[in-house]
Amino acid sequence: MILTSVLQAMGLFAATNIDDIIVLSLFCARGAGQRGTTARILAGQYLGFAGILGAAVLVTIGAGAFLPSAAIPYFGLIPLGLGLWAAWQAWRGDDDDDDDEAKVAGKKVGVWTVAGVTLANGGDNIGVYTPVFLSVEPLAVVAYCIVFLALVAVLVALAKFVATRPPIAEVLERWEHILFPIVLIGLGIVILVSGGAFGL
Repeated sequence: MILTSVLQAMGLFAATNIDDIIVLSLFCARGAGQRGTTARILAGQYLGFAGILGAAVLVTIGAGAFLPSAAIPYFGLIPLGLGLWAAWQAWRGDDDDDDDEAKVAGKKVGVWTVAGVTLANGGDNIGVYTPVFLSVEPLAVVAYCIVFLALVAVLVALAKFVATRPPIAEVLERWEHILFPIVLIGLGIVILVSGGAFGL
């Protein structure tokens, strides 16, 4: 049970944070040669991601307390909708909100700057994590959160690696637009079907 949750958490984290690797690598490149850059980026990413997780957990607690259990599976419509929208944008080629260079343009590499960009970039994450948290046991939610927080450090390390290898960043950016919608659509369908929404 816990092992399954850990593996699912790793997959979910990877799918929802590919774009963060690009943004963080741009911060790493901007702060190259400055002392303490990696530490500031790591602290900022942890602060921002803790905010995302905190929001997702609070929404989960609120929904679990005030909504009937029969309504919970319909939260699968959120990742499904986000995935379809992301697929539509990728197909049309107008995913302007994913202009990663614009997200860090003119910004200094400070803890609060990185945290702010992470939070601003994480709205989709809250929409995805909440239905998942609602569909699993509280112990699994704890496992998800621990895995996510552990992987934040891995994410920053990968971003630092990517910052010195632009061809890798190009590959990640190219596949992000395909992987992200597929994972979200699949996740939404699984939550709807496993919860018995629409009599499925």
